[in-house]
Amino acid sequence: MPAPQGFPSGVVDQDVDAIVTGFERLGYVADRSLATAIFLVIKLRKPILVEGHAGLGKTEIAKVLAAFLDTRLIRLQCYEGLDVSSAVYEWNYQKQLLAIKIEERSKQTVEEKERRIFSREFLLERPLLESILAEDASPVLLIDEIDRADEAFEAFLLELLSDYQITIPEMGTVHAKHVPYVVLTSNRNRELGDALKRRCLYQWIDYPSLAKEMKIVRTRLPKIEEQLARQVVGYVQAVRGLNLSKPPGVAETLDCAEALLTLGKSQVDEASIEHTLGCISKSVEDGAKIRSAGLEKVLEPPRRG
Repeated sequence: MPAPQGFPSGVVDQDVDAIVTGFERLGYVADRSLATAIFLVIKLRKPILVEGHAGLGKTEIAKVLAAFLDTRLIRLQCYEGLDVSSAVYEWNYQKQLLAIKIEERSKQTVEEKERRIFSREFLLERPLLESILAEDASPVLLIDEIDRADEAFEAFLLELLSDYQITIPEMGTVHAKHVPYVVLTSNRNRELGDALKRRCLYQWIDYPSLAKEMKIVRTRLPKIEEQLARQVVGYVQAVRGLNLSKPPGVAETLDCAEALLTLGKSQVDEASIEHTLGCISKSVEDGAKIRSAGLEKVLEPPRRG
């Protein structure tokens, strides 16, 4: 990838290396492609859309980025029916009514009274507006699972992602004093609009290779024995090939490994896998598929490893 204008390639390489090292120190194993994308987010202040299957560490990118930059994380969790009052702002109506009552006999004009009750004093900031109004430093804004929100809300985001501003009808347009670092995540429950995608850098997070997943397990669980880590990773990777409705992600790998550690297991066997199947399978149907495949057969790859 060519260096951004004004940044010699050697400097870029050092900065990308620093991101890889810094993220790993904070417990997140980032490959060079992701680290380069994060570098561009930091330098270009462009939002990044991170897509991939559930449980692969998309949300964690924003959390670790905030820690890496030593700044605040502001999170908006998306859901069906999410609206402006929950995501951006709403007015404190009770406080406004009280102010109107108190100022009934004041000599202020109607226009002056309106300006006061529709001022920041009466504004309830939700995550998107909070990120724009940050006073001290640029926060990391995480818009998590944007694919769960509807298209109308997605359209509302375009102003924020293009110009880092939000229009409040009663107050006018509010511009960001410190442009936030924006991370959007999606599990691809629906296809996002082209207008949103054009405003973002894009990164796809796929299931990791065995070597990378081993590194993730060792990074997050430094006390785990090498044999147990290899067996757990091999087992989970084999399960992913069983055509489950919800294949296990890295989060499930870590859950399984931590559960086996807590149970005092030094190796993977059929009994321990049966007892911790709920760490890997999130539905009765997927559990049945794993059992029908035969636990002994599923355990063959890690045993050979």
